[in-house]
Amino acid sequence: MNNLRAAIAGVGFMGPTHTQALRRLGIDVVGLLGISEEEGRTAAQRLNVPRFYKSLDELIGDAAVDVVHICTPNYLHYPMAKAALQAGKHVLVEKPLATSSRESAELEALSRMVGRAAAVDYNLRFYPLCQDARARVQAGLLGDVWLIHGSYLQDWLYLPTDWNWRLEPELGGSLRAVADIGTHWLDMVTWISGQRVTAVLADFSTCLPTRQKPRREVETFASKFAQAGDADEMPIHTEDYATVLLRFANGAHGTMTVSQVSAGRKNRLWYEIDGSRSSLAWDSEMPNQLWLGHRESPNELMIKDPALMLPGARATAAFPGGHAEGYPDTFVQMFKAFYSYIAAGDMAAPRAFPTFEDGHAEIVLCDAIAASACDGRWVSVDAAAR
Repeated sequence: MNNLRAAIAGVGFMGPTHTQALRRLGIDVVGLLGISEEEGRTAAQRLNVPRFYKSLDELIGDAAVDVVHICTPNYLHYPMAKAALQAGKHVLVEKPLATSSRESAELEALSRMVGRAAAVDYNLRFYPLCQDARARVQAGLLGDVWLIHGSYLQDWLYLPTDWNWRLEPELGGSLRAVADIGTHWLDMVTWISGQRVTAVLADFSTCLPTRQKPRREVETFASKFAQAGDADEMPIHTEDYATVLLRFANGAHGTMTVSQVSAGRKNRLWYEIDGSRSSLAWDSEMPNQLWLGHRESPNELMIKDPALMLPGARATAAFPGGHAEGYPDTFVQMFKAFYSYIAAGDMAAPRAFPTFEDGHAEIVLCDAIAASACDGRWVSVDAAAR
């Protein structure tokens, strides 16, 4: 695994995050690509990366690169992933995989055709206790899954002066809160429960119909530190909030609420899965605790400890009990699964990471949610895929 070498396209919030995680695994980051030559040069110097690329063609033409990480704004995911796969590179893309299901379907098919490993960075699966939650469902400890519900709440776009490229549909896509954080939540609960969403009923709100766009670039999550300056008032056409009713393939029901305007919620993903034997719940603000609910015995609060986790989940807990693990560690475990798969060399083997198939399924689900919010009715996910 350590012989594999990576290059990263995108040097905003995610590019340095990927760089740090790869280095913890002993994987060389040989180069970076910024939006501009100057951005790439500055980031390479700051992160002590030996090379910056002047173009995507230069990056994918570098024979030293085995794996391309795509950490750019959403509208670039499809063309960059396509070019990297066609150049014979393995590819890891930040979510969402693309901005349309046509694009994501093409990328899924292309990844199979060229025989390269292709992943979407739903890294939140790799919190140790989320892995344990999945192992518990698979072991039948919850019984039949009845209800799946929860939320993903943030406040980084709470003020009319908060700005990010995700607010612009031509850069981030026609969905915002659903595509940005809703796909994380949906990926998490469908992966843990093993249940596919079959129908949705969605309600959207744009709480701030106009915002102040600064006349200079603002990095993700950095708007709260921005200094006052010239700005233009811009209309907003994407959702600040969404609640979605869900129906699952096994007959289970659920709800998801996502918001980027919930004061005090910095980055809180919460879910609860209720079954015929017991329930479980997890909160990303307390990621080293898993709540286990019972009817006929006291409830339990499990503290992360690999010695107490189910065998199928232990490998993702890198530290012993009493040693907290958090957000940066999820990237390490995600990349470990991805790079170990590549190093093993069998592209037909089962994959322990989120794939382009998963990424495409999320985009199809987004299409159904968008159609439901527009029409005010239940929408079949299978119908949205056609």
